[in-house]
Amino acid sequence: MATTASQASLLLQKQLKDLAKNPVDGFSAGLVDDSNVFEWQVTIIGPPDTLYDGGYFNAIMTFPQNYPNSPPSVRFTSEMWHPNVYPDGRVCISILHPPGEDPNGYELASERWTPVHTVESIVLSIISMLSSPNDESPANIEAAKDWREKRDDFKKKVRRIVRKSQEML
Repeated sequence: MATTASQASLLLQKQLKDLAKNPVDGFSAGLVDDSNVFEWQVTIIGPPDTLYDGGYFNAIMTFPQNYPNSPPSVRFTSEMWHPNVYPDGRVCISILHPPGEDPNGYELASERWTPVHTVESIVLSIISMLSSPNDESPANIEAAKDWREKRDDFKKKVRRIVRKSQEML
């Protein structure tokens, strides 16, 4: 019988192969190191008609050994200014939270991680997050305050990180 880690490895290899065969607009993904299927490098292209439009944002997606029963973690390695991204780059969206009831009572269990999610659905959720910040439950309090109270400052900071991401190419 296959171990949980080997089942996770096979599933991740399949998802990698599927993405290579059928690329999805808005991002690219691959392994950080060919010997470790549990760590992926993802580049997200800033969604059109958003403040992040034209940016290229790198992130590391780290999968647990029991994937898909538990969610991966996603951390931007590119600079990011967004209410739902912690200052250290970690992404905070519902589908990346462990399955089950929210101990804080903020999210429904149906909004949290389920094993049906794939790399594609995770990244598409992050792209959606860039398009529509949720400032009611922020990971970055300062970015959320700017988003709510000083929108011009927020836009200026995002334009700067978009330019910076373009210069890194």
